[in-house]
Amino acid sequence: MTRFDELKGELSAVPKKWLVTGVGGFIGSNLLEALLKLDQSVVGLDNFATGKRANLEQVQGLVTPAQWEKFRFIEGSICDAAACRLAVAGVDFVLHQAALGSVPRSMVEPLGAHEANVTGFLTMLDAARNARVKRFVYASSSAVYGDAPTLPKVEDKIGQPLSPYAATKLINEVYAQTYAKAYGCEAIGLRYFNVFGPRQDPDGAYAAVIPKWIAALLRREPVQINGDGETSRDFCFVANVIQANLLAATTVKADAINQQYNVAVGERTTLNELFHLLQNGLRRRDPSLPEQSPQYQDFRAGDVRHSLADISKAQHRLGYAPGLKVRAGLDLALEWYCRSVG
Repeated sequence: MTRFDELKGELSAVPKKWLVTGVGGFIGSNLLEALLKLDQSVVGLDNFATGKRANLEQVQGLVTPAQWEKFRFIEGSICDAAACRLAVAGVDFVLHQAALGSVPRSMVEPLGAHEANVTGFLTMLDAARNARVKRFVYASSSAVYGDAPTLPKVEDKIGQPLSPYAATKLINEVYAQTYAKAYGCEAIGLRYFNVFGPRQDPDGAYAAVIPKWIAALLRREPVQINGDGETSRDFCFVANVIQANLLAATTVKADAINQQYNVAVGERTTLNELFHLLQNGLRRRDPSLPEQSPQYQDFRAGDVRHSLADISKAQHRLGYAPGLKVRAGLDLALEWYCRSVG
C-alpha cells in the first residue's frame, strides 16, 4: 500500500476543508473531483478567465448529490483581496492552482501574467496567512529551471528564466519562502512538468500540446510541431498531480514543509514520439482516421529544449509514487477526448 492509499483512507475517516483556486480549470476541477469523492468539504474560487463552468458541471455529474453538497463555489478573482478573504475562511488547506498559464501567452501578455501569477498569488498567500490556514500548496512550474542545462532537473539547481511565465513562477517560490521565514507560514511548491488529462482545453491560441494535437487528429486537421520534433518533455498525467497536492498538504514531516518538489514521472518523451503515440492510439479506436505526418515549423520563443525531472525528493519526503506513466495516462485521456471533442 502506498502512502497515498493510506492518506485517502485517513481523509475519508476524518474529512478536512479545502480551498481550490482556479477550480474551474483543468487541474482545479480534477482536484475538486478527487476531493469530493473522498467526502471532503471544498470551497472553490474562480473568475473563469481561463476556467470553464462546464468543468464544474461535469464534476457534478461524476460525484453523488451528497458529495456535491459539500462544495461551495465563489466566483471571484485571486487579485481581489475581499474574495480571497472570503474563500479562505475556516479552511484547513489551500491548493492554489489559479494562474494565467502558458509560456507563449506570457511572451505576448507579460503584464497580464504578472498580475495573475504574482499579484494574485501574493494576495491569496497573504489571505491564507491572516486566516491561519494550516498549509498553502501552490502550483509552480518546471519553467523555473530556465536555461539550466542539467538533466534530470533537480530542485536546488535552476537557471535563468526564459519567459515572463517562468519568472512569475520563480517569484511565487521566493514569496512562499519569505512568508515561511517572516511569518511562520507553511507552504509547499509543486513544480509541474507538462500535465495532461481529461478536461484540458484543446482549443484556443495557447492550448497545451496534447489536447491540441488530439483535437486536430480527431477533426482530421494537420498537426504542427515547433522545431524538429526532438524537443522532449516529462509528460505527467493529472492523477499524479492530485496525489502530489494531497500528500503535500497533509505531510507531517518537518523536512518536507517549506520546500519545492518536481511533480512528474521521470521519463522523457520527444514531440515526435508523442505524435505517434497519439495518432496510433486514436487510430486503434477509429481506424477511419487518416494517417498523417506532422508539419514542422520554427522553434517557439521562450521554450526549453529538453525537460526531465528527478522525482526522488518528492518520493522520499512526501511518499509520492506516480502510478500512471505516459502511455497509461494517454489511454485514459484519449477515452475522454474521443467522447468530448466535437
